[in-house]
Amino acid sequence: MKVLKFGGTSVGSPENMRAVMKIITDGEPKIVVLSAMSGTTNSLVEIAGYLKKKNRETAGLLIGKLESGYKKVVKELFETEENKEKGLKIIKSCFKTIRSFTSGKFTTVGENTILSQGEMISTQLFTLVMNENGYNAKMLPALDFMRIDEEKMADSKYIGDHIEGILNEVGEADYYITQGYICRNAFGDIDNLQRGGSDYTASLIGAAIDADEIQIWTDIDGFHNNDPRFVENTQKIDHLSFYEAAELAYFGAKILHPQTVFPARVHDIPVRLKNTLNPTDPGTLITSETTGKGIKAVAAKDGITAIKIRSDRMLMAYGFLRSVFKVFEKYKTPIDMISTSEVALSLTIDNTDHLKRIHNDLDKFGTVEIDHNMAIVCIVGDIIGEERGFASKVFDALDGIPIRMISYGGSSYNISVLVPSSQKEKTLQAINTGLLNNGD
Repeated sequence: MKVLKFGGTSVGSPENMRAVMKIITDGEPKIVVLSAMSGTTNSLVEIAGYLKKKNRETAGLLIGKLESGYKKVVKELFETEENKEKGLKIIKSCFKTIRSFTSGKFTTVGENTILSQGEMISTQLFTLVMNENGYNAKMLPALDFMRIDEEKMADSKYIGDHIEGILNEVGEADYYITQGYICRNAFGDIDNLQRGGSDYTASLIGAAIDADEIQIWTDIDGFHNNDPRFVENTQKIDHLSFYEAAELAYFGAKILHPQTVFPARVHDIPVRLKNTLNPTDPGTLITSETTGKGIKAVAAKDGITAIKIRSDRMLMAYGFLRSVFKVFEKYKTPIDMISTSEVALSLTIDNTDHLKRIHNDLDKFGTVEIDHNMAIVCIVGDIIGEERGFASKVFDALDGIPIRMISYGGSSYNISVLVPSSQKEKTLQAINTGLLNNGD
């Protein structure tokens, strides 16, 4: 069985939903993971934001506007009056849930429940339209088997232990429709896998059922060798290894959620990226195998903060790095890049929620400098460290660009440089000209 995930744009209109229905109904059984219709989650985030501020009037207006939009969708999506009525009941029920949090104290539980309604609506409407067209499709409620633990990490064992039982309870079907992104937490409350988490949902389900393949359907043909938003004439990549795809996803390639690759890699399940608008294109295949030498692609990640700690205590000392890293562990803040010298340590983070406290704690070790508005540009390829002259080619291509940090040798699959965000586009174009389009 395959697991197919379709993003918000893919199910963003009645026309697109019908296109997805055509793609999946090839007679082979599958589990289909859906995001909320495009724009819905942003609207729900905005509604929750106003409720946090106790601005219930504006929240109410936005709720009404969103509900009206969905009523139009129902009228266009279904052919029979009976199914239009069923569709409107789905909308009414979900918006009743949303409105139930517009009075009284607004909590995180309320916020997460509101954010979950986009996926609840899209999956119920899609299952209904599948049934209307004569297909044996059934809902597979994600909240019955998707769970995260107290550390907000996916509870893979729980998911694996429960999904088979839920499949049996739902009963035999050709197509199982389930929600991406949403889950329950360790306390049983509705929670989520963070934005873009529908990809991760598909991978977790694929791993749990030992799927033949996990397919992530978006609105582009797959990974490109550079960011098409900033660089012209990028090329699609036909094949990547799990490690290469993970590096690209983590360091800015928006087509894939960074955590998607891990469950698939552990269970050696191929992941394929496909385009809903061009379904005949084979897309990008991600497997355990590596193909080809040299550079495959480049990606960039914005919103990076660089932290430098200068301290004479580092000189000929041991235990210093451990003490510094304990500060970031204390505030559960991941580190992206690290560079050290005898008396200085530079590192980067992309989560600044606890930056002030981190700064205060690091002051105990020495002088702390913080630079905001930085970007990590990651160059990915196959065992690039073994290619003679590779580093010089990279630096030649980046001549004239102010590089703040370099990470090289930590992985056989990438070399990363830190540059000011204002230089990101120039850096991507320089790499495209000097490394990707020169025959290497």
